[in-house]
Amino acid sequence: VQLQASGGGLVQAGGSLRLSCAASARTFSRYVMGWFRQAPGKERELVAIVSRSSAFTRYADSVKGRFTISRDNAKNTVFLHMNSLKPDDTAVYYCAASVNGTAQTMGVTSTDYWGQGTQVTVSS
Repeated sequence: VQLQASGGGLVQAGGSLRLSCAASARTFSRYVMGWFRQAPGKERELVAIVSRSSAFTRYADSVKGRFTISRDNAKNTVFLHMNSLKPDDTAVYYCAASVNGTAQTMGVTSTDYWGQGTQVTVSS
């Protein structure tokens, strides 16, 4: 599976961005999808996860109420809507896919495929 992330950029604090990730797999609906991020000098961390049917989502505490993950299985795409952005959200954002995992357990070490990353920079 190839994952192509886009939509990053430079935004002022309080602003919004929408990230998109297009997947090459024709069986996209079989994958649990997620967004992760990595800031300079820090470990990669989970941001949000969405189940195969979109029935279940999970968020990092730091983004709850501000970010929304969604997917469109007909278009093989997963989105991350980011509102009320803060400078601490500055990072490279990666989309990811898990074949056999669950939305409840997917994490950095249980991901099968990674996208190339897209830079999000939030200025104060």
